[in-house]
Amino acid sequence: MSVFRFIAAERAGHSVKTLCRVLGVSRSGFHAWLSRPLSARAVSDELLLERVRQLHVASRRTYGSPRIYRDLRADGVAVGRKRVERLMRQAGISGTVKRRRGRTTVRVPGVRVADDLVKRDFQPAAPNRLWVADITYLRTWEGWLYLAMVVDCYSRRVVGWAFEDHLRAELVVDALEQSLQRRRPERGLVHHSDQGSQYVSLAFGRRCRLAGIEQSMGGRGSAYDNALCESFFKTLKSELVDRRSCPMKPELRTAVFDYIECFYNRQRRHSSLDYHSPAEYERITERARAA
Repeated sequence: MSVFRFIAAERAGHSVKTLCRVLGVSRSGFHAWLSRPLSARAVSDELLLERVRQLHVASRRTYGSPRIYRDLRADGVAVGRKRVERLMRQAGISGTVKRRRGRTTVRVPGVRVADDLVKRDFQPAAPNRLWVADITYLRTWEGWLYLAMVVDCYSRRVVGWAFEDHLRAELVVDALEQSLQRRRPERGLVHHSDQGSQYVSLAFGRRCRLAGIEQSMGGRGSAYDNALCESFFKTLKSELVDRRSCPMKPELRTAVFDYIECFYNRQRRHSSLDYHSPAEYERITERARAA
């Protein structure tokens, strides 16, 4: 009985007499239940729940039931998704909740922006065909830090990023530079962003032309024109930033590096990638193309 399980879980902090009275059950009934041997199903649930807790901790307490279910199946555990949902709900285990992000886009009146070459089609056929980029802000006790990032739409992998305490054009140039050094794309790659002043700057446009990159920009005031970046920043903030008190700048820099390079790119399961991580998805599809 779920009421008796609750009493058993809470009796370290409250008397059994009080719990039984509040919940409207008898103490004799509780003690009779407590002395009864667990069923095979209950034992199986306890063992499965312990593994669920381990996987939840391994995900940095960010995974909900869909990703925990995929982790279990990857471990060879034959289990239904509804059973995982039930156990996590009963144990109070849940993933993170995303919140709305603020605005960092500063437009320059009268400056010609690039055409929208993407038209909300963020599904290229191969890596290094379409990158999307954006900027967000993160608070610390010492003031704001600004994160510029570049994502490969094919695998959702963060291929480049820069983290500074300013919003000058070199912030996005540095993120692009890191992406080019890591991926070395062929000419003709499309770089899609919003119409922020950093992306329409002469320095950024010059670097794109030198690398043979075609610039693309979404329409004004529409988050859907750069939805993939919006989704990444919501995930970053809900799974990392919102779960800690405002740190000092060096601490946040280290935490963001660890989240992107160690967890997000290499470990975190993405529902849009059939619950593979970006790095794993690239390996799988590369082998398939080579076969």
